[in-house]
Amino acid sequence: MVAEHTPDAPIAAAPIVVASNRGPVSYKPREDGSLVAGRGGGGLVSGLSEIGRDPKGAAAVWVCAALGPGDREAAGRAGRRLASADTGGHQVRMLDIPPETFAAAYNGVANSVLWFLHHMLWQTPLEPSFDAAFRAQWAAYEAYNAAFADAIAEEAAEGACVLVQDYHLTLVPGLLRARRPDLRIGHFSHTPWAPPDYYRLLPDDVAAQVLRGVLGGDRAAFLTRRWAEAFAACCESTLGAETVREGGVVTAVRFEGRTTRLGVHGLGADADFLRERAHRPDVEERLAALRERVGPGRRTIVRVDRTELSKNIVRGLHAFRRLLQDHPQWQGRVVHIAFAYPSRQDLAVYRDYMAEVGRLAREINAEFGTEDWEPVALHLEDDFARSLAAYRLADVALVNPIRDGMNLVAKEVPVVSDHGCALVLSREAGAAAELGEEALTINPYDIEATARALHLALLMDPGERAERTKRLAAAATALPPGRWFAEQLRALEL
Repeated sequence: MVAEHTPDAPIAAAPIVVASNRGPVSYKPREDGSLVAGRGGGGLVSGLSEIGRDPKGAAAVWVCAALGPGDREAAGRAGRRLASADTGGHQVRMLDIPPETFAAAYNGVANSVLWFLHHMLWQTPLEPSFDAAFRAQWAAYEAYNAAFADAIAEEAAEGACVLVQDYHLTLVPGLLRARRPDLRIGHFSHTPWAPPDYYRLLPDDVAAQVLRGVLGGDRAAFLTRRWAEAFAACCESTLGAETVREGGVVTAVRFEGRTTRLGVHGLGADADFLRERAHRPDVEERLAALRERVGPGRRTIVRVDRTELSKNIVRGLHAFRRLLQDHPQWQGRVVHIAFAYPSRQDLAVYRDYMAEVGRLAREINAEFGTEDWEPVALHLEDDFARSLAAYRLADVALVNPIRDGMNLVAKEVPVVSDHGCALVLSREAGAAAELGEEALTINPYDIEATARALHLALLMDPGERAERTKRLAAAATALPPGRWFAEQLRALEL
């Protein structure tokens, strides 16, 4: 049940403010009208927990949006901040942005424009089309960002550090700079950044507004050097900004009298949490069920993704089919465990994509399956314990996104693997910058090359596979969430 809020409790200004669309807690309504609070997901939750209190006892504050009816009701009851009993002790301000404004900003712009832009997903003969409907959605995105800027300005102490997260909030740094010039402001992009020619598909004024928004911060940070370079190139080509380089590496962007430093922080896997969680009873139970479904003596190719267009699940299934066609010795001897969890099902294109994933899996099973062998074991219901069980069981992990800011699955599987796992990895995943030497890297559009890589991965000597897995796990855990967050904070304080 949602905890009672104490309206008269003193509210201290925060020396650190984190802002993101999704927060560390979510609420679900019960039939009796009460609310139940649950822990939010993602590395930011782990990261924020690493931040201590300042000597005066003022905690960091997390500003986030109410995502659904339960969140909205909880935010309305709470007053300025949620009860810490609901949030794991964090100080959280949840913004009850009007539902129509939130929907237009989140689905209309963030997920249907900016996400598609940076992942280069548009079918350009047909889309995008920036018409009057888009302009109304863009106005909502501006209002949504302004609501965050207003709340952060109210929460932040004099000279506080503010860490703004992701493509939902690109305008916040600039808006906040106008409201509170005393603050130290950073923006972090968890997605790729589009190259200049693709970026300029945006309307000219919108393209400039997004860049100006991010450049309102003291720092702009990215998951890989590649994405930082792309951002700087967009600033040069769109705004005429000056880029600063040291030793051939872009380190800052100068524009209209201000300098925004650029940083790279490759978010890693939380090894301690994953290894402990992967051996709890619920995971052991699901591992036993998966082993029974796979059957004795068979190898496994595992993928775990949201059914997100950029994850390239359909081409992965085509590649598995090609593997069975070109190398029939694997028929009856390998199972493709494919977890494709629902994502953004309020958008028709995502519903259609999920339907295609299911259709193709059934088609492969009908073409190749036998009485005692189901080639594709497809699961469409989100289950973290089952995902960890699959990580442990995997002989091969297939991570083939069209484009990805990082991709933590590629980092998590080697950490959890029981006996070593070969990694087939898209060169377009940010993780390839750190893991590419030990993975079998592929062009995610090349189905035949992906099938060949799967074949080589299945043939890999167990000793080599185990050694590669050790090196992959070491690289994957170099910057776990807590250190990743703390590193950004230290850089912003400099």
